[in-house]
Amino acid sequence: MKPTEPEPPIATELFGEGIDKARAYTNELARRGEELGLIGPLERPRLWTRHIVNSVLVAPLLRPGRVGDVGSGAGLPGIVLAIARPDVDLVLIEPMERRVEWLESQVADLDLGNVEVVRARAQEAQFSPWLDQVTARAVSALSKLIPMTARLVRSGGELLLLKGAGVETEREAAAKAIQKARLSDVEVLMLGEGIVDEVTRVFRATVD
Repeated sequence: MKPTEPEPPIATELFGEGIDKARAYTNELARRGEELGLIGPLERPRLWTRHIVNSVLVAPLLRPGRVGDVGSGAGLPGIVLAIARPDVDLVLIEPMERRVEWLESQVADLDLGNVEVVRARAQEAQFSPWLDQVTARAVSALSKLIPMTARLVRSGGELLLLKGAGVETEREAAAKAIQKARLSDVEVLMLGEGIVDEVTRVFRATVD
């Protein structure tokens, strides 16, 4: 088993008072993540930078309210954001039973009172009231992801979708989906520039 990447110094600054919970979550993900199929065999040596820090950089974009994490999986970014923003209620939406069990175990072990785990596919989930913001990471291309996520958000709410280096290409390919979902204020944010080696790219849009 490959060694876990050392915690980067920036983590303490990004998590603040939540750093101990972030460490506990990262350690448990490193210990059991591959066994449970949550992370790949090559991820332990870059767990902090590629996954944990990549996720927590989104925390300042969250508004107090209810934020859904579609396809939450290992809890990236949902668990990470819940740790960093205890003032925000996170709803982790995940269809696979074993991943739901993992998420529920982490919520309990980390004493995250601001998290609800919902077993559902995003296309079928129903919320009343609707969510204020929705995020997703490594779920699908924007052309498919936008219809899945926009339906869950109230009017005036936001999509915060974490994407890779090809986000601009995806954005162009999703032009029809953007129009159909009546998204406005569409932009791509680059988070962590000058702070981390791997920036976090976020597709942000308002749902009208």
